[in-house]
Amino acid sequence: MVVLGEAVPVPLAESTRAATILPLAPQSLTLASPLDALRSDSSIFLKQRGAGGEQTDLVLRGGGFAQTLILVDGFRVNDSQTAHHSLDLPLPVEAIDSIEVLAGAGSTLHGADALAGVVDLRTAAPSHASLRLRAADGSFTSDEESLVGNAVLHRWSGRLATARNFSEGFMADRDYRNETLSTEHWIGTHLGLTDLLLAASDRTFGANQFYGNYNSWERTKNWFAAARQELGSRTTASYAYRRHTDQFVLLRGRPSYYENNHIDGSWQASLRRTATLGSGSLALFGLEAAGDSIHSSNLGQHARNRGAGYVDFDLHPARARWTLSAGAREEIFSGGLKSFAPQLAASFRAAPTLKLRAAAGYGFRIPTYTDLYYSDPTTVGNARLKPESAWSAEAGADWRPTAQLALTATGFYSRQHDAIDYIRANASAKWQATNLSGLRFAGAEATLHWQPTQTQSVHLSWTMLHGAQRALNGLESEYVFNLPVENAQVAWRAALGHWAQLTNTVQIAQRYQQTPYPVWDATLAHDSGRLRPYLRLTNLANTGYQEIENVAMPGRAVMGGFALNFGK
Repeated sequence: MVVLGEAVPVPLAESTRAATILPLAPQSLTLASPLDALRSDSSIFLKQRGAGGEQTDLVLRGGGFAQTLILVDGFRVNDSQTAHHSLDLPLPVEAIDSIEVLAGAGSTLHGADALAGVVDLRTAAPSHASLRLRAADGSFTSDEESLVGNAVLHRWSGRLATARNFSEGFMADRDYRNETLSTEHWIGTHLGLTDLLLAASDRTFGANQFYGNYNSWERTKNWFAAARQELGSRTTASYAYRRHTDQFVLLRGRPSYYENNHIDGSWQASLRRTATLGSGSLALFGLEAAGDSIHSSNLGQHARNRGAGYVDFDLHPARARWTLSAGAREEIFSGGLKSFAPQLAASFRAAPTLKLRAAAGYGFRIPTYTDLYYSDPTTVGNARLKPESAWSAEAGADWRPTAQLALTATGFYSRQHDAIDYIRANASAKWQATNLSGLRFAGAEATLHWQPTQTQSVHLSWTMLHGAQRALNGLESEYVFNLPVENAQVAWRAALGHWAQLTNTVQIAQRYQQTPYPVWDATLAHDSGRLRPYLRLTNLANTGYQEIENVAMPGRAVMGGFALNFGK
């Protein structure tokens, strides 16, 4: 079932949008972090700064790293200080059941920051009691440990998950330590389901070359609390609060030279109700309120609030071969700024095995506090920045001729207005935040899933992107074209008898005006029984590559360990 882009959950085969579901639970042993699963979707390009997931940026269909909305169970976790922290997730991989990805504008149902798409990390209530302990060691003096416990009692179920990973780093000043802890509880009441989530993380890492030619160091902490309450079968109320701190030292060991300390907080509340319009058709009505604030040694003290109302109509007439979805949102920001975001999507079942679909919509984003107020030896913000927005459209087809073969193909186009980027005159000048006009992207993406036997599967994903920007009069742009024009991944999975599951993946990416590079990873795991050993091999070909300019990625590495499972 897919949630993103739809008024209520619908089967993925019936979605009117280009949506993807990535299950994590079956492969949690072999994932270093939840972000690893996103690489199987070629429309996503992860711009990592090394192992451990520190400061990972996400590019979706050419959108900037701040133009994709990140959710946890439908709650916003985008960081108001800087979108570099939006994937600073407080949940360990064992606490996440799946990831949903919506490509294209999603602001109508999900609000600001959804210009290029939406990524939602979903949890799920356990069905039985269990306990898993995991430990492993690997290259670069790395180790990882985790614990996840599930309990079920009458109308209550709960989960406690914690994880830690550590490394001395594959090069100087690239060490890291990550710690996460979460607990979630699901309670059945006479009103409906109550869902309570508490999560926290603490990350320290060497940031050599992350922000320029400096041996920097950084520490971030993240606290997240969320509550969702069903009020009958048609109404849901929810509330969440997030607090994030960031300590940044430009020269490690010399904090007196240049140090920043940021504390930002955000809250959100929503009320949603559905109404049946007829057989197979319904309407969704929603009200939202949100606010964020920051207390920073560099950015100062600021706060802002916003409120929104939206409506979405989904028409699924009984026995009809077509579906239609239309919606609109009006969002009002403190200071009087308004944004109107409509969307329209439709699908047509041309044959039992072929579905055609098309969608168009509007997305918007307000600047982060870093965009507006930041200043350091290399970068300066711009308090006069305008919000950025984009119109996007797509058309595609989903073909499933047999139960063993599925093919999807989509063409897309996006035109951005007042895109926020950083520009400079030359390498010795500072990066200056500014609004750009005339930015547009067009591309195509395709996926093929084939299961030749009961024990083997092949998955291919490919995305091609073309971007254009009006002349910058010789100025350099920092982010607009720091993305792949070609991105592909091939994954082969095979069961080796009853004792192990083998996965081979090869990603080939070509960043703008750069040479293509392949990255080959493999995993081997025995995921049944009490004792479950596993092996994770990364960058087997020892490719030298960068996903962010001048930030080297690790070479060949091995991580091996085992899990102990108790319960079903």
